[in-house]
Amino acid sequence: MVSAKDAKGKSMKDAKARIKELSKLLGENNLSEIEMEQDGLRIRVSRAGGAVLTPAAGTAGGAPREAESEPGKPAKYDPRDHPGCLKSPMVGTVFIAPEPGADAFVSVGDTVKKGQTLFIIEAMKVMNQIGAHRDGKIKEILITDAQPVEFDQPLAVIE
Repeated sequence: MVSAKDAKGKSMKDAKARIKELSKLLGENNLSEIEMEQDGLRIRVSRAGGAVLTPAAGTAGGAPREAESEPGKPAKYDPRDHPGCLKSPMVGTVFIAPEPGADAFVSVGDTVKKGQTLFIIEAMKVMNQIGAHRDGKIKEILITDAQPVEFDQPLAVIE
């Protein structure tokens, strides 16, 4: 019989082994990021951010917690809450210019019109133009060139 403590210790050893294995694959295949989910544990290894262990969706503790703010201090700014937040409509790699070395489509402070191309997201070898969802001024650009993005990830804030 295995106690909960032993099972947890074994689980952490397994997780460490999986991280090492994913890191090795990352280097061997010249990837920028790799993610796996197995046995209720999700592991994501990225060259930029290291490894992240999180419970898989639908498991105990899988729901994200609300950020707690200290009394008297303002809550952290979350661009998702801004009504002008432009979110990624797909998973892919975002580009801020039409081609390498070219000027960016937009910069902070630029005035944009609804439908104007702000970014390109490459998904499955298809370049998808991402247009402004409203008229306004670019308040914030939340991504960098050639960055992997997830569905619904904030890209920019338009006021």
